[in-house]
Amino acid sequence: MKIEANVFFLPGLFFLLIAFIYGFLTDFQEMVGFPAILLTAGLALMVGVYFKMLERRHGVRAEDREDGEIAELSGDQGLYAPWSWWPLVLALGGAIAFVAMAVGWWLMVPAAMVGTVGLVGWVMEFSTGRFAH
Repeated sequence: MKIEANVFFLPGLFFLLIAFIYGFLTDFQEMVGFPAILLTAGLALMVGVYFKMLERRHGVRAEDREDGEIAELSGDQGLYAPWSWWPLVLALGGAIAFVAMAVGWWLMVPAAMVGTVGLVGWVMEFSTGRFAH
């Protein structure tokens, strides 16, 4: 995860530096560009910090080592639903949301409802917890 963290840390530090240079050149009077560049830096640094936390939690992976072998990564990588219909429900909610931007904002309410149902259904599809189906 070290490489992944640096992929976000380096641009984050770059945007932080650029934000203050931009702010200095505009005498911190321009209140759109400076905060936008600061937010860009913050988002990149936030993802970099998350990857650093994952690095501490999971340790060194095979792809992080110079002597790592492809065979070390064999096996199950996760559980994926091959025949799930929930992504289509979620996509329908997204499609209605995009139509809402063109037609009218009132359509955003049913889009949010359909999208929420699709997202909850997809996340809870294989739930074996208290409310499992």
